[in-house]
Amino acid sequence: MLSRENNEALTRVGPGTPMGELMRRYWIPAAYSDQVAKNDGPPIRVKLLGEKLVLFRDTKGRLGLLEEFCPHRLASMFFGRNEQEGLRCVYHGLKFNVAGECTDAPCIPPTHKEQIETAKRNLRMKSYPCIERAGLVWAYMGPAGMEPAFPALEWTQVPDNQRYTTRHVQECNWLQALEGGFDAPHLTFLHRGGETDASRDFVPSFYEVMTTDFGFAIATGRDTGEPKIKWNINIMLMPFHKIISTQPFAAHMWVPVDDENTMLYSIDFRPDRALSQQELERAKGGDWIHTENIPGTDHALRNRDNDYLIDRELQARGDSYTGIKGFGTQDCAIQESMGPIVDRSGEHLLMGDAAIVKLRRLLLQALRDHADGKPLMGMDPESYRVRSTRCEMPRDFDMAAHMGNLVRVEKIAAQ
Repeated sequence: MLSRENNEALTRVGPGTPMGELMRRYWIPAAYSDQVAKNDGPPIRVKLLGEKLVLFRDTKGRLGLLEEFCPHRLASMFFGRNEQEGLRCVYHGLKFNVAGECTDAPCIPPTHKEQIETAKRNLRMKSYPCIERAGLVWAYMGPAGMEPAFPALEWTQVPDNQRYTTRHVQECNWLQALEGGFDAPHLTFLHRGGETDASRDFVPSFYEVMTTDFGFAIATGRDTGEPKIKWNINIMLMPFHKIISTQPFAAHMWVPVDDENTMLYSIDFRPDRALSQQELERAKGGDWIHTENIPGTDHALRNRDNDYLIDRELQARGDSYTGIKGFGTQDCAIQESMGPIVDRSGEHLLMGDAAIVKLRRLLLQALRDHADGKPLMGMDPESYRVRSTRCEMPRDFDMAAHMGNLVRVEKIAAQ
């Protein structure tokens, strides 16, 4: 179990909260680049870490991520006119550039020059710097001038045809989703049926978690009765990334929209070649692995409002443990069933939760380090040059002593 105090510290992400301030020290995906592909195109709404924002691309192609509401009368800038190197509020015509500076105040008569200059000086919108990587717009929301170098995530460095990205909203707190991603025993039950690895029929018997310079490495070992233990080492990279040792390789990002909603980005990628047509079709959703969205939205087709289209006959036949189609949908159904923010003080943890317990302790330590001004994990972009891996090792193999080297064996060459 986790105390209510620590649960609050780990789950709340708004401005001024411990976890929110920690996350703001990293680059955070805000949108697809093609959502704001056109210079002077329409702005879009974005919500990150509880903040309502608007994103636009100006006349010169520069990205602007501003607070949503005009500082004059607090009208939404989503309805603004994107023109002549700025976003203009349609309520009174005030215009702001990508840095949030007021550059025009036409609602003040031109004869009142002093008032115009005062308004331009005093009216300013909160703005966040943005960069583009791997078809996504990323924002830095932390203290000015402290932007870290962009992390060398492998999937962000491969050519476009070697990567495919999807996303959907998960209606629960980010930590519920993250913990689900690193909960090994649930694979044996929740995801039984459809496509699966036969070794998942065996509940893990061994768990090792270690802190690294990028985040955590979590190893789970399954004893299938063979001479060797089947190990799977997954990687958590600060603040919300996971690399998965599937083929193609996969990655997740659990990005907090606010305290009670998460944007889950899922990436399939090949470091060595273009994704095949079959791999692309699989990545686009609708099969047993990936989540299918309602067309034109970021919301899953199988969702809480329709009970995830659970098929009780499928469940009864044993073709699916849950009767819910899609591994991602199964995860969402269970994680959302806990409520928007689960009260972990009421849990009764078991042996298989060892990795979850250690993960929480490591996150709490990261919060303490941040509060004390100590160096943060993941500030060196090169530390992200790692891969998750699977391996078979003798029963007497000391995984705790060697797992750090195992994830770095295939160190990624610079592109």
